[in-house]
Amino acid sequence: MSRLCVYLGSRAGTHPDFRTAAIELGQQLARRGHTLVYGGARIGLMGELANATLAAGGQAVGVMPDHLVEREQAHFGLTELIRVSDMHERKATMAAQADGFIALPGGIGTFEELFEIWTWGYLGLHDKPIGLLNIHDFYTPLLGFLDNTVEQGFLANVTRDMLLDAETPPDLLDAIEAQI
Repeated sequence: MSRLCVYLGSRAGTHPDFRTAAIELGQQLARRGHTLVYGGARIGLMGELANATLAAGGQAVGVMPDHLVEREQAHFGLTELIRVSDMHERKATMAAQADGFIALPGGIGTFEELFEIWTWGYLGLHDKPIGLLNIHDFYTPLLGFLDNTVEQGFLANVTRDMLLDAETPPDLLDAIEAQI
């Protein structure tokens, strides 16, 4: 089917629901025939997602710059690990490989990747769906902030509506698949 790029933490986070959601998403990706494209780490939520995808019989493609192979502890058991020269090439490669994008909980890297790919969509550089998996209300404050940005006249409704959100992997995948 399609390739879905997932942005998420190389840390596990504090709530066990984050890990559970990463595992469920990986299983769902495999069951639905999607290939996972992600940052390539074997640790944190990234590792949980990749391992669950692979364990359920799916394909997992990691993209990692050479300087992060040791720092992020590259996952060498993937279907494919693409090594690139820098972060710009990593993000461009992941975007080119993907038919849609999903963000799970994560930190500054996740946010940066999410906002960049959303901006690229806004600028017309792609028309691929983008969604947030709002596990344990992780993204609720951000969604409220974005809605306020619309209310204050700095973001158009059509741009805000580009960013899908759901609380469960099946619901988010249904929404993403409806737009692929």
